[in-house]
Amino acid sequence: MPRHCFRRLKLRSTTLRCLSLIVTPGQRADCTQFTRVLERIRVPRIGPGRPRKKPDILAADKAYSNGPCREYPRRRGIRHTIPEKTDSQAARLRKGARGGRPPGFDEERHKKRNTVGRAVNRLKHARAVATRYDKRGYVFLGTATTAALVIWLRA
Repeated sequence: MPRHCFRRLKLRSTTLRCLSLIVTPGQRADCTQFTRVLERIRVPRIGPGRPRKKPDILAADKAYSNGPCREYPRRRGIRHTIPEKTDSQAARLRKGARGGRPPGFDEERHKKRNTVGRAVNRLKHARAVATRYDKRGYVFLGTATTAALVIWLRA
């Protein structure tokens, strides 16, 4: 039976609501789905106007500390806090002046990234999401979306 894992990003660190869900096979790396998750964010505005498509702030862990994951938010004008991996930092320091300057990092903002894990735990209150017994990915996506919808409606 295949195991599915889901990825999500949120708009603000104060809310525990999912804005984007993508179901992938469990062995797929998170960083390969980074741009797809960000592109699927749509937040409707109050009143007329197009929905918002980008978060104010993005906090991620070291798994997203590669070039494409840093370049994409920078190109879209999204402020992001992604810590640098120690081996990347060592390679940059080894190059000296040619290594470039270190990427910006805000420790206070990075401490708030635990809300993503708390949002996943809230989704897992739904037993079907926690056990992942669904064989098909689209069925699991429907289950996770229903659980996220219940969270949105209760808030």
